[in-house]
Amino acid sequence: MKDYKLLNELAKQGGTVIFGGEEDLNIPLCELKQAFSLKENYYNRSAENISISNATDIYALNIADLNPETILLHIGDADIEMLLKSTEEFSSNYRRLISRIRKDNKKCRIAIVSFKNFNTDSNIEKLNKHLKYIADSEKCEFCDISQKKVWNPKQTQDVVSFVYDIGFVHPLKNKRPLNNLVRLLFCVNDYSYTR
Repeated sequence: MKDYKLLNELAKQGGTVIFGGEEDLNIPLCELKQAFSLKENYYNRSAENISISNATDIYALNIADLNPETILLHIGDADIEMLLKSTEEFSSNYRRLISRIRKDNKKCRIAIVSFKNFNTDSNIEKLNKHLKYIADSEKCEFCDISQKKVWNPKQTQDVVSFVYDIGFVHPLKNKRPLNNLVRLLFCVNDYSYTR
């Protein structure tokens, strides 16, 4: 946590922040930025042992200083038991986090990212449905990565480069669609690749 405070002093404000749990700590952010020519600033402020109960405090300590333009919330899998016992407590904690983010930056785009459910676990399915409900009710974007999909990353990279090169897209004028960004950052190792 102390390292994040030091890094925030060096970082530029207004980027995209990944805020998730232990599995998100190892997202190869630098490599993905290079491979897909991502020009925006990206920061991973995920933490071990994160729960929706302590997420607002962790956000205040490690992320608020960055004043992110976009935040990708991937929190909740450690709280499945809480959700099953009391959806009100789970929802209240999630809404408190969203409220704090909006208090710090009203223009911040917030995406709630679902959890992978490749084995169709009923508890993860309930969690993802509830996360979608919270996203809809709080007017956040919901990014669904619960199922594996076929994806050809090399072909995607070539098409994106072609579109940029011929001038159809002006990256400084358009914001990257959050669903595509989430798929790239959270699922690059999980897709069935085609050659």
